[in-house]
Amino acid sequence: MTKTVAQVMTQNPITVTPQTPLSEAVKIIAEKKISGLPVVNEQGKLVGIISETDLMWQETGVEPPPYIMILDSVIYLQNPARYEKEVHKALGQTVGEVMSDKPISVKETQPLKEAAHLMHEKKIRRLPVVDENNTKVIGILTQGDIIRTMAQE
Repeated sequence: MTKTVAQVMTQNPITVTPQTPLSEAVKIIAEKKISGLPVVNEQGKLVGIISETDLMWQETGVEPPPYIMILDSVIYLQNPARYEKEVHKALGQTVGEVMSDKPISVKETQPLKEAAHLMHEKKIRRLPVVDENNTKVIGILTQGDIIRTMAQE
């Protein structure tokens, strides 16, 4: 029998909102020894995800994009809009300012194999699990959940 995401996921995951102070999210991630958190709005709908990678901007800061000067004109060699986004992440004070706002999620009825393939393909460590109507986060599936399932077989 094919296992579904619902059979393996962690139910009722800890979530934060875009308004949650960044310091609170950092504390949750550190204390619970998890690598990221789903970000939900007031109705519980998934709006983003905050991960250790997003938080690293706080410590590493931002390198300005390379540019050259020609006759008093600045020509950027990389997209300056990307630099602005990186500055925003490095200086952010709330989860909403730092989170990734295009989260990938799965439904609880999806086959586990499909979810594992998606995680591998997108190089992500966790997938929020949403209900069939995509209105509420009901779980989270991590690489660890999948590995533990493999060990039990």
